[in-house]
Amino acid sequence: MLRCCLLFSTLLLLIAVPTQADEGWHAGIAKRNITPGESMWMAGYGNRDHPSEGKLTDLWAKALVLRDAAGKQAVLITLDLVGIDRDLATEITDQIQDKHKLDRSQIAICCSHTHTGPALKNNLAPLHYLILDSDQQQKIESYQQHLQINVIEAVDSAFADQQPAKLFWGNGTATFATNRRENRPEGNVPQWRREGMLKGPVDHDVPVLAVRDSQDQLVGVVFGYACHATVLGVYSWSGDYPGYACAELEESHPDAIAMFWAGCGADQNPLPRRTVELAKHYGQRLASAVDTVLMTVQMQAVAPTLTTRFREIDLPLGTLPSRDQIETNSRSTNKWEVARATMLLDQLDRGEALSQTYPYAIGSWELGDQVDMVFLGGEVVVDYALRLKSELRGTQSWIAGYANDVMAYIPSRRVLREGGYEGGTSMVYYGLPAHWSPEVEQHIVDEVHRQLD
Repeated sequence: MLRCCLLFSTLLLLIAVPTQADEGWHAGIAKRNITPGESMWMAGYGNRDHPSEGKLTDLWAKALVLRDAAGKQAVLITLDLVGIDRDLATEITDQIQDKHKLDRSQIAICCSHTHTGPALKNNLAPLHYLILDSDQQQKIESYQQHLQINVIEAVDSAFADQQPAKLFWGNGTATFATNRRENRPEGNVPQWRREGMLKGPVDHDVPVLAVRDSQDQLVGVVFGYACHATVLGVYSWSGDYPGYACAELEESHPDAIAMFWAGCGADQNPLPRRTVELAKHYGQRLASAVDTVLMTVQMQAVAPTLTTRFREIDLPLGTLPSRDQIETNSRSTNKWEVARATMLLDQLDRGEALSQTYPYAIGSWELGDQVDMVFLGGEVVVDYALRLKSELRGTQSWIAGYANDVMAYIPSRRVLREGGYEGGTSMVYYGLPAHWSPEVEQHIVDEVHRQLD
């Protein structure tokens, strides 16, 4: 009897104690093609007058699953889309949570913000969906269903692909992002750049996370940059410069998948722009910045510990419009203002009052003791990245915008005070009823500190 008990105790110890291979990271990575299979309306610009025509590059949904030494998991999803709305993000994350037994903090969805991808139903609805005919609306709804399936398949494949891995971080530089609020007309940017006369805050950091297998083979690379993906205004599907950067990296590293997340580039443009050659050029420059880190910088190992947090805060809007004001806007000569007003009137007619706040998504991951990843919703201006990095870990703090829910521009207090497109007029195209309150910056920064402090 004693011998049986000793044998049983030994077996329990063998089960409970992880093997050497289990003491580090595990990672799985996968991708699915999300290029529309038919001509349909494109997202990002209000002056388009017809659906898409062919493609320059494919569009992708990519997923990276990480598991630390204690078994804690997280899923990073990147999408070649202008943005994703809260309802669609919730549908996707609910499925992942149920299937893979995760909580909401363990999932982050990042969009590249390409302006040559497909329109979705509730993202920028007054700019696109609400002013289109029923045929185009049906195509958008059908595409969105297939998009959701492809995202879930990419995540499932990444979970199935998990293997022992090593993570390394580093930081590079790319300088083509330009503050678009401070440098107008953009045609003068080349001369101002040559003369060192460009103005306004920028963030030229290129954070890089390398995922290597147990044989040190690169299997994944995740990188970010704070700049609008607006080189192109064509009618062909394209990932814009981030898509070209990923393609360049995957060609150089054929066993790896490259994933891009957009930083706080809401007021940053790639200038000059508007040619395919420039989109490829900026993509090559960004890929070169990543490769410089991968090949010539002594990247730091990331300890196999993972902490994830997520919360929606009540982000305050300014003074809400009256019904009379909305009815006046519904007779505007601006078709997008009319679309927003019609949407708001429908809401009021259903007996739903306009909300004074918006449920704003903020997530954060801590990778080892080395890297903080912050995931901010909306189109976030560069002030947030500069402030948060100065208050947190500098280049070891990676601040993503366009994450989880792209519901509006997110101006800093400075930009909100200055006004302009990012400071307020863009709210029409997203459908929110008013400008943000001057307090939004402090609310967001306080929550980031609450999560990471």
